[in-house]
Amino acid sequence: MTPPLRLTIGDSPLGRLLVATSPAGLCAVLPGDADDCLREALRRRLPGHPWLPVPPSEEPAFAAVLALIATPAAGWAGPPLVLTGTPFQRRVWEALRAIPCGRIVTYGQLAATLGAPRATRAVAAAVGANALAVVVPCHRVGFADGGLGGFRWGLARKRALRAREAALV
Repeated sequence: MTPPLRLTIGDSPLGRLLVATSPAGLCAVLPGDADDCLREALRRRLPGHPWLPVPPSEEPAFAAVLALIATPAAGWAGPPLVLTGTPFQRRVWEALRAIPCGRIVTYGQLAATLGAPRATRAVAAAVGANALAVVVPCHRVGFADGGLGGFRWGLARKRALRAREAALV
């Protein structure tokens, strides 16, 4: 039987925040507006996993995500990451983690970094499939014309994350 995911939902500077962990590590960080929508997003992302609700005050990973939001330059200091995706998606997500705090790259630059300069759309799709908001900093990627690009959790959150990082660098 699959062990239950520890599921925590609480308040954050990004609105409501869902953090899910397994015995292997951090599985999901999903910001949103409504708890039911966050649970449904997790259900779609990790179907078939039972959940064990854990209050924010009792979940160290939740505290670690809040600390990362407050001080993004400090880097991730929480549990190991469980990157559930294709090998290409995991390569993209690892490349995102290498982008320094406060720096913005384009989808094309990210594709070139991966040695696949023609794979801009595939890179953009992998960025959009990220389930670890903030921890895998997909908010640091945008369009070549300076546009924000997309953000699964809303452009207002992407702007807020970028502004917070810009103020710290």
